Amino acid sequence: MHPADTITPATLYIVATPIGNLRDITLRGLDVLAAIDVVAAEDTRTTRHLLAHFSITKQMIAVHQHNEMRAAERVVNLLGTGKTVAFVTDAGTPGISDPGATLVKFVREKGYNVVPVPGASAAICALSASGIHAPRFLFYGFLPASPGPRRRELEELKLYPHSVVFYEAPHRILESVSDLADVFGAHRQLAIGRELTKLFESIHTCTLGDAVAWLQADPNRQRGEFVLILSGAEAATDRELSDQTLRTLKLLLKDLPLKQAVKVAAEISGQSKNKIYSVALTLKPD
Repeated sequence: MHPADTITPATLYIVATPIGNLRDITLRGLDVLAAIDVVAAEDTRTTRHLLAHFSITKQMIAVHQHNEMRAAERVVNLLGTGKTVAFVTDAGTPGISDPGATLVKFVREKGYNVVPVPGASAAICALSASGIHAPRFLFYGFLPASPGPRRRELEELKLYPHSVVFYEAPHRILESVSDLADVFGAHRQLAIGRELTKLFESIHTCTLGDAVAWLQADPNRQRGEFVLILSGAEAATDRELSDQTLRTLKLLLKDLPLKQAVKVAAEISGQSKNKIYSVALTLKPD
């Protein structure tokens, strides 16, 4: 099949690109990039290098966080003439801690088709090789850069029972991991994925209590882009609550939001609010 036969006119394609190793791009992704009319790119220089590697030459326009709405209007105008457009970010899947959501929303509102072309994602890449059991996980992305807001957001995740995936930049990795250890305690497991799919890729899993020391043991371990996977909180079991408190909690959860039910159950029983909250999550996980 010729690449041009794989596309539909007046359509925006969201194409995932490699997060490091250029050979991780999909065959379908290459077909689409070769066949569309225009490439909308977060950074045209980065994308030009990718396209040149596969001998693809295309007209390009820039779509980044500072011009996304204006660029979205330009993309819609192109679609209105029947052109096909592929949107790519610097690495990975667009719209995942990257620009893209505004563009896609605007294009869909204008009645044009949006087609995903899946591929690399740093979060999934790290999870698959971390060794941390994560049948359910929360993708959190980047934490706040400032210590105060960062610690406040981490406190809200303290009792979350599933693994949490963060992205982090090299210049903040030490302070962020230190905050993780302070908030969640030394016993939690942390997988540190660095420079995934690139020449100096490493994935190291340890306790939070050992994580900062591991990073400090070699300055090279603090370089590159990071994915951090934090194991979930150990849920309290039903047996840790009295029978009366458990019955009260179950009744309250039928009619009240989770946090309100926990607050009332703690006031009635005098038992730990954190322990009740942990049990409540297992009874009403949504």
